[in-house]
Amino acid sequence: MKANLLLVLFIIGACSAPQQNQESEKKKIITAGGTITEIVHELGFGELIIATDITSTFPESMKELPSIGYRNQIKTEGILSLAPDVILAEADYLLPEVVDQLKSTGVEVRFFEKPKSIEGTFALIADLATYFEAEEKGKLLAQEVKNDLGELESFLAAQQIDEKPSMLFIMARGEDMVFVGGDETFATAITSLSGLQSPALGFKEFIPLTPEALSKFNPDYILLFDSGLASLGGKEGLKKIRGMEQTKAFQNDQILVYDGLLLSGFGPRVAEVALEIAKSVYQ
Repeated sequence: MKANLLLVLFIIGACSAPQQNQESEKKKIITAGGTITEIVHELGFGELIIATDITSTFPESMKELPSIGYRNQIKTEGILSLAPDVILAEADYLLPEVVDQLKSTGVEVRFFEKPKSIEGTFALIADLATYFEAEEKGKLLAQEVKNDLGELESFLAAQQIDEKPSMLFIMARGEDMVFVGGDETFATAITSLSGLQSPALGFKEFIPLTPEALSKFNPDYILLFDSGLASLGGKEGLKKIRGMEQTKAFQNDQILVYDGLLLSGFGPRVAEVALEIAKSVYQ
């Protein structure tokens, strides 16, 4: 986040009750979920994190920490070898047996809902701030997000939009694993936040993308993770997806690509990336 927030957080941290700081500094934390990791860091507790999962890619320093893996790959032994005091994880991120084993050894495990909307962003910031007994820091971080959201809203309000272009999110893991994001996912939420509209999808969650569906949706823009585009071999590799070359998005080279955590995490930078998307479309 912005430098002025870091300065204010530093001042607040310096003025916090000594007992509260001492309690926080005793905890060795493992985070499981990139958005949780990012918010914990932005709240000023990043130095307490001793390990993360592979989705925790921001800030860059988190990549240097030991990794516990990803979802079903995460094992109790690997976590316990790092001797954490607490695990802060997304809901349903860890296998139930892993959670039971961790709790049986006395390791604290706390779960938080992963945001899928801007409302979820504010809720997670507040929940983590409460956990750390750092409500004032949470309010400041939330205000920074609100400021970014205000900038986004001002930009969109200044545009003369007769009809919002359509944008479709495609998740690719190679040409044989291509999915489309449906209603009530981060994909439709970030599309709406950015001032665009989703095609009439009629399904929830993620489903395999078929040539017939792609032809039916025929979006003006296609949105992808940078890792997904890389798995296809770049923009030229999009031709491997049947029906792609017939879409308006491909024909007009209106393919938008962003970092996975930035785009899907709905963390503190969510309004920033929404503004980037909006400017790519409307400027």
